[in-house]
Amino acid sequence: MNVLTPPNKVTEFVLLGLMQNPHLQEILFIVFLFIFLFTMLANLLIVITISLSPTLSAPMYFFLTPLSIIDASLTSVTTHKLITDLLHHRKTISWGGCLTQTSLEHLLGGSAAIVLIVMVYDCYVAICKPLHYTTIMRQGLCQLLVLVAWIGGILHATVQILFLVDLTFCGPNVIDHFMCDFFSLLKFACYDTYMLGMVVAANAGVMCLLIFFMLLISYIAILSSLKSHGSEG
Repeated sequence: MNVLTPPNKVTEFVLLGLMQNPHLQEILFIVFLFIFLFTMLANLLIVITISLSPTLSAPMYFFLTPLSIIDASLTSVTTHKLITDLLHHRKTISWGGCLTQTSLEHLLGGSAAIVLIVMVYDCYVAICKPLHYTTIMRQGLCQLLVLVAWIGGILHATVQILFLVDLTFCGPNVIDHFMCDFFSLLKFACYDTYMLGMVVAANAGVMCLLIFFMLLISYIAILSSLKSHGSEG
């Protein structure tokens, strides 16, 4: 089956966007364009600075590079479409574009979350095991952790998208949003998708809770270590 072609007559979706007022849309176009350009330039500046500066070779700065790349990519997935649509009265997106947008949202979002966990682990090692920091956080391990983050994002996106590929849509095709998202598409399915929605929500929820508890445990360990070091003078 060609995943870029839906198994029905729906070939595109209509996005209602943020609002229908043309004057406000022009103002929002300028605002979002400025935010988009600022975000892209800021992330580009971070990547260039870390890449060219020999003093920023610590793992902390190493992880900022993929995080900035992911942030810039995630911003581009939806914002450039939003900015373009603000200049058009009719806002549409093809089935293939909708599927691609949803896939990239989950891939980049999942990868960013894992990179944040890796950065917290880096802080934990630097604070709790300072004498072994350079031995533990060597270059090979840092590259492996970034690779794991990308693989984790790909797996998360694959699980989500596998549910979408075989959906049959019966209409309507109007999405009350400025972008495609999984649960908006479920509303157009020809059959009851309640259980499917619960499975997808559980998948995303478990991942979010797992990441949250890992971050919480890491920060508790860091704070406990700082408290013990402080009591020792």
